[in-house]
Amino acid sequence: MKIPEMIALQRELSSKVVLQKLVGQPKLVAGFDLSFLSKEEALAVGVVLNFETLEIVELKWTISKVKIPYIPGLLSFREGPAILKVYSMLKNEPDLLFFDGQGIAHPRHLGLASHMALELGKPSIGVAKSHLYGTYEMPEKKRGNYTYLYDKDRRIGVVLTTKDNVKPLFVSPGSYVNLEDCIEYTLKTSMGYKLPEPTRIADFYTKKLKKEVVDS
Repeated sequence: MKIPEMIALQRELSSKVVLQKLVGQPKLVAGFDLSFLSKEEALAVGVVLNFETLEIVELKWTISKVKIPYIPGLLSFREGPAILKVYSMLKNEPDLLFFDGQGIAHPRHLGLASHMALELGKPSIGVAKSHLYGTYEMPEKKRGNYTYLYDKDRRIGVVLTTKDNVKPLFVSPGSYVNLEDCIEYTLKTSMGYKLPEPTRIADFYTKKLKKEVVDS
């Protein structure tokens, strides 16, 4: 698929994103992360946690070929296939997904979390460590403080402090959740670290497994 086709597909899919209150409290939450072994190979990790205890219920990982180079704004086309592959390996079906990337806080309102939510039909939240799109004011560095991320007059996410004296995260809905859900569930799954547990644990195992694969 060529770049103009990817952009056109993003614009088409963004119209299908649904922002709504998550119905009921999730029982299982999942996080996903990738690490690149080379320009053409990625290690993807999917981890499922018990929402109440945040203990690991299941962890899967896989190595996939990557066919698309890094192109700003088109991350989901590069990382999505590996994430979908590792998701298909899970035996426990999660109720809410967390991604290390953007939701609707994206130039075409279709970041990785939004794209994957639509592909999987699952509520998702994008939790990014860096700013991609939108205007904002920096919140105070005290856990629970946040400001809104705007695309003109539209609120597309929050800039959320999850740990005292630490830079905030850029959190936005993927689909089938709203901004209030993003704040609530990101904070409820953040346990003394900057990142919420689903993506923090996925990130930890991605790095650990990458080292084991490389060393082997």
